[in-house]
Formats: sequence, structure tokens, C-alpha cells
Amino acid sequence: VSTVRSLTQVVPGFIGSRNMGVFQPVVRGVGSTGISIGDEPNIATYVDGVYQPESAANWIDLVEVERVEVLRGPQGTTFGRNATGGLINVITPDPSFDFRGKASLRVGRMRRDAGDYDARVYFTGPLSENAAADFAALFRKNDGYIDDLVRGGTLGNQRVIDLRSKLLFEPTDNFKVVLTGEYFNQESTTNSPQPLDGNTAGRRFPGVILPTDAWQASLTKDPTLDLKRYSAALHTKLDLGSVALDTTTGYMLLRWKQDTDSDASNLQLGNFLADFNVESISQEIKLNSANPGPFQWLLGGYFYQFGGNSFLQPWTAANPTLPLAGPTLEPELEGRSFAGFGEGTYEVTPGLFFTVGARYTTETRNFTQRINGNVVVNDAEETFNKFNYKLGVRYEITDNTSVYATYSTAFKSGVFNMAAASATAVDPENISAAEFGIKSDPLDWLRTNLSIYYYDYQDLQLQAKDAIGPSYILQNAANAEIYGGEFEVFVRPVADLTLRSAVAYTHARYQDFPDAQGFFPRADGGNDVVTFDASDNVMTRAPEWSGNFGIDWGSDVGNGRITFAGNLSWSSRVYYDFANLFSQPSYTLINGSVSWTPESERFKIGLWVTNLTNEKVLQTVRPGALSTDGFYEQPRKIGMTIETEF
Repeated sequence: VSTVRSLTQVVPGFIGSRNMGVFQPVVRGVGSTGISIGDEPNIATYVDGVYQPESAANWIDLVEVERVEVLRGPQGTTFGRNATGGLINVITPDPSFDFRGKASLRVGRMRRDAGDYDARVYFTGPLSENAAADFAALFRKNDGYIDDLVRGGTLGNQRVIDLRSKLLFEPTDNFKVVLTGEYFNQESTTNSPQPLDGNTAGRRFPGVILPTDAWQASLTKDPTLDLKRYSAALHTKLDLGSVALDTTTGYMLLRWKQDTDSDASNLQLGNFLADFNVESISQEIKLNSANPGPFQWLLGGYFYQFGGNSFLQPWTAANPTLPLAGPTLEPELEGRSFAGFGEGTYEVTPGLFFTVGARYTTETRNFTQRINGNVVVNDAEETFNKFNYKLGVRYEITDNTSVYATYSTAFKSGVFNMAAASATAVDPENISAAEFGIKSDPLDWLRTNLSIYYYDYQDLQLQAKDAIGPSYILQNAANAEIYGGEFEVFVRPVADLTLRSAVAYTHARYQDFPDAQGFFPRADGGNDVVTFDASDNVMTRAPEWSGNFGIDWGSDVGNGRITFAGNLSWSSRVYYDFANLFSQPSYTLINGSVSWTPESERFKIGLWVTNLTNEKVLQTVRPGALSTDGFYEQPRKIGMTIETEF
């Protein structure tokens, strides 16, 4: 697992899908498909307590990570902002007053001898008796692995630079300040779609070149997917004895540009050019109990503000002899949100805990739209207010076994569609969730987790391609019913061997969805766009069954230690459209590594492979009037890693 998208292979019920450069995680069938500024994902992402609002900026790939938590189910109270389906919580260590560091170099190869390179360095140490700092740098690059059938060579290349530093200041024993700064830069052509089964409107005209296998593309010109992100955070923690006061301030500036072929063919029929600029700031204050006792509580307030603009050209042509033409859109969006929240847990008798939590949010959004330079929507404004709550009970049957039950609600704010001329935002989506579970360590070498849940999901915000071009529509399209469960087992029969396995079942169906946007393949290529009733159809990106199996084994050999790690993940069919016509069939992915470390533990050398069987797995499928296209996960990759610690 090197990025948050890779969590798909180890977390049951989680799918790290993407649309172009937009990260669109799904947990238990709940996930957003929007790409507008301010259309934040309903699986929230946090890094060191700072909310990461923009999907395009959430390619989290950090050098030094303490842990990653994936919270499944609505988080409507303490993590209440747009966490309808859950959240990803990435936590990095604070700087250390003891000097240490590490560096690694990874070199791999894919098909067509495409190289994959990854260099990372991290070090931390004291600046004074009261201050410490760290610095992390990452350079990642892969050559193109997608055959360019038009110009020759390859597409799909990517180059990433990430620089991150933390400064820790502890003037007294009870007060701590942590300042974080980060710069992220990506250049790539990974937005190279290919038509699935040759389904593109380009088939209607002579001269079309159609891919015949995965990892091929036939595009009018080289695509572009570039991104720059500047972010900063300030954390303070004050221990007042019986209570603790925490504050978290976050700032982000994002510049994102994409130029993508909309018909996925070498003929000039459609293209989507987009520039995004967005800036956001957040502030959270929390006061919580700090002493042990039967009653533990938390009170907090949260403020969030964003503003941004875009330049969009979703242009098309009736045939490849004509120049592309269409509207030029220049939307401007901004918003601000205030929330107050609290949660308390009381141990009424030894081992029996009751939890009550609540959050009230008020949010205002503004939208201005210019089409071809003319103002068609002038500062439209809508306000959304919502009260959410959580009720929970947990009972410790033994010191090693707990059962729990929760009922909670959450919502995602209404949003404006930046690709439309509507002065009306779509309504918020709401979810009510009941969950029951058991967490048990019945033996010293065995851990088991079981959860069963039921969701009532209302007013889903769903996005689909426009009927007449490469742009998008956004609507409150449906209600949904979701239920299922996960079972996880961790086994350590001997000290050197760890086995882990998980299976997830998800029953996710649309309810009351009479106006679904349906795309039905035409005999001559492309799709007819028809409104139809998708009630009772399977929700997109919600496989019925998924799971994983992993092994970690180590043994002392000679003057060192050899370790082996392997992971197998699998999924049943994944649908990507409301009519359940376009899908990724069931698949299995296998990764593995073997490494050796000397007794000094100063370095490690290893060999690894990802996607061992070279499975053709779609990251996403995008049906539209001009084509049904998709992007595949990377093919088999084999390489070597050298790591050192100092």
C-alpha cells in the first residue's frame, strides 16, 4: 500500500476508484462521483486531523506514516463534514528529539520495458531543547505503459514530487505546537482513456483506429493531467489537567489542469479542457476530558471556507472534418460552513458504555456562471442546515471481547454543478445507519472482527455524462437501500508468521430512481442517451462480494533475517452505470515481496511484484454519448527496493 487508492487491496468494503485525476473512494457502496469545485467526496479524507476537501488533491502518498485508519460507516458527529459513508484518516509522526532518518530507492519494470522509479528520504531531529523538525521528500516517476496507437511510443507516464516538513515546538510540558507545510507537484498523461469493446462514435467514420486490448489508446492528441498543491497546517495542544484543548488550522491552494479526449478515438469528435483553481481554509477547536473516569466527553466547533473558479471547454464536433466547438464555461464557486459538535461516553456499570453524539451544521454556498463570457447565473446563494446525531452502546463481555450497536445519521451538503447554468443547487444527501458488531481476541494468537449494517440512503447526488456532449449533469437522482457485513480474521500461530483474511458482502440497490440517465450502445458506436427507471438496479461501484488474504513470514538466516509478504485481493463484478450494462468482471490481484535485512538492521534489500498475474482491472468506466471508455490499473510490475536507516 503506497497510496490511499491501494487500500482497496487490504480494507474490506473499500474501493479506491478514480475518474481522470479525481480520487473517488467508496465504502460499503457509498461514494461520490462529482468533480465540481466544492463537490467534496462523501468519504472524507483527513491528514493529521486536517480535512482534505478536494478530490483532485487527495492523491495522498507520504514518506513517513504512523498509521492509516479507514472508518466504515457514517461519521456525522466528530468527523461530521461530508462523511456520509466513512473516512480515511492518515496520521504521520511528529518530529523527534532523537535524530534518526531513512532513505529508500525502488526501481521496477512494466510492459514495454516501462520503468518505475521511487526515491524517498526522511529525517528528523532536535533544533533545541524545546524544538524539533523533520523533512520528507518523495520523487516518483513511471514511464508510459499505454501503447499510443496514433503517434507511436507510450502514454500513461507520471511524475510526482512531494516535499513535506513539520516543526514541533514544546515551550512547556503541557503545551505543544506543530506547524506543517507541504508542496505536491504532478505531471502526467494517465488520463488516456480507451473505448471498451470499441464503443466510440469514431467508428462511424473512416480512418478510426481502435484499441484491441488493455493498455492501448488511440487519441487525437496527447492528454494532460497536471496538478500543484500547496498546503499548511497548524496544530496546538494545551493540557489543562482535567481537560485538554486542541486546535487545528488547515490551508490548501490547488491548481489543476486536464486536457482529455472525450470520444476516446483518434478522430476529433470531442475534447474536455479544464483548469481548476481552488483555495480553502479550515479551523477546528476541541475541548475534551483528559482524566480517566466513567464519563469521557468532547466538545468542539468547526469552520470551513472555500473559493474557486474554473475554465471549461467541453467541445464537440458533428464529424471529424469540422473543428471542435461549443460553450466556454467560467464558473465561480464559494462557500462557508459552521458546525458545533459534542460526544460523550458514560460507563454506567463496569464494562457497559453508552455513547451520545450530536452535530449541527449551517452551510452557505454561492455560484456564478459565465458562458461564452456572458453572466448567466449571478451569485446564486443557497443555505443548508442540518442536525445529525449518534447513539451507541458497547458491552465488554470479557477483557478480550466486546459487542456494540450504533445508530447514526450524516449528511453531505447541497452543491452547485459547475458545468451547468442552473441557479439551483442539488439538495443534500442524507443517510441513516444501524450497525452491530463483535470485536474479539479469543486467544493470544487470534483476532476476529464482525460487523453487520443497514443503511437508508436518501437523495443521492449522482453525476453522469451529459446527453449531448462531454460535460456532466448532477442531480438528486435516487434513494437507496444498502445492507451487508464484513468479517475479518488475524492469526499469529507462531511469532514469525502472521495471516490475515477478510470478506465483505454488500447488497446495494437503488430505490425510487425513475429518471436515471441511461447509456445504451449504438450499433455504429457511441451510446443513445435515454431516461429510464433504474429502481432495484445494483448501485455503481458496489461489488456484492470482495475480500483479501495476506501473509507475513520471517525467519533468521545466517547473519540476517529474510521476510516474505504476500497479498491476494478479489472482487465480484463492479458496475459503473445505472443500467448495469458496463462493468468490470470479477477479478483477483496478487502482490508479493521478499527481503533480507542484516543483523545490524541498518539496511534492507528486497524484490517485489504487483499484479502478479497481469490482471486487466478497470479503475473506472465512463459511459457517455460519444463513447464508453475506461482506464486500467497498471499491469504487472516487478522491481527491487533498497532501504537504509540512520
